[in-house]
Amino acid sequence: MRLGIDLGGTKTEIIALDDNGAELLRQRVATPQGDYMATLMAIAGLVEDTEGTLGQRGSVGIGIPGAESLVTGLIKNANSTCLIGKPLKRDLQALLQREIRLANDANCFALSEATDGSGRDADIVFGIILGTGVGGGIVINRQVLTGANAIAGEWGHNPLPLPCDDDLPLPPCYCGRLGCNEAYLSGPALAADHLRHTGNSLTASEIDHRAADGEAACEASLRRYENRLGRALANVINILDPQVIVIGGGLSKMERLYRNLPASCGRHVFSDVFNTRFLPPTHGDSSGVRGAAWLWD
Repeated sequence: MRLGIDLGGTKTEIIALDDNGAELLRQRVATPQGDYMATLMAIAGLVEDTEGTLGQRGSVGIGIPGAESLVTGLIKNANSTCLIGKPLKRDLQALLQREIRLANDANCFALSEATDGSGRDADIVFGIILGTGVGGGIVINRQVLTGANAIAGEWGHNPLPLPCDDDLPLPPCYCGRLGCNEAYLSGPALAADHLRHTGNSLTASEIDHRAADGEAACEASLRRYENRLGRALANVINILDPQVIVIGGGLSKMERLYRNLPASCGRHVFSDVFNTRFLPPTHGDSSGVRGAAWLWD
């Protein structure tokens, strides 16, 4: 039995899979806010409850909103700041009395979709998260690519390519840099761009729905967004050349992206043909937690 845990900013979810990937059990609890020890205990409690219910012990994989330093073993680059600088893997292994595997949550999303999801027939899968932040994970032949600095796939903190007048001034990013892809392509960034151009405060979902109803200002905001997303992903494609890009996060529900991205992205790709496929996730919001379980494939 494989246990996968998705440690999110507001919820922590566990899933149990059998050897064939069938779901045995799933449950979630609220993530303790800003409390490292309480977070450890919440994870341990989920594992204990799940194993007690199913009557068997499982391997444990955990997706986290950050990365484990290859030098110190401490957590870095985490949106959940209480994890930063903490020996999360060591502490959980002591609590659970077994080896565990940790990976970035976007890597887990990509692994899930590459294993038995939308990218299962592809050798190279780039999984992206377009939500409150922008993340990415790379899977090659069903193996997560971590990289020399444990940051493979972090396209959200590359600068937006070819900024034009509509992209200026460069927006600040939480990482301390200016003009990061995340500062343009997250859900809040789309909402902020629409507010700046129109004076109207709408969520990304509302902008999408109003554009579908023919509201010109919302259509213009989404065209700017798709142009930026196309430029940003073309940089990745020119280096990685994945067969499939799976789009997760809240903005993955905007169906127009799958129609419009080939054109907005393809014009910047260094090739005479453009065959990369943009697909929604087979497992939807469950992909990250499933991918954590598949860390023990």
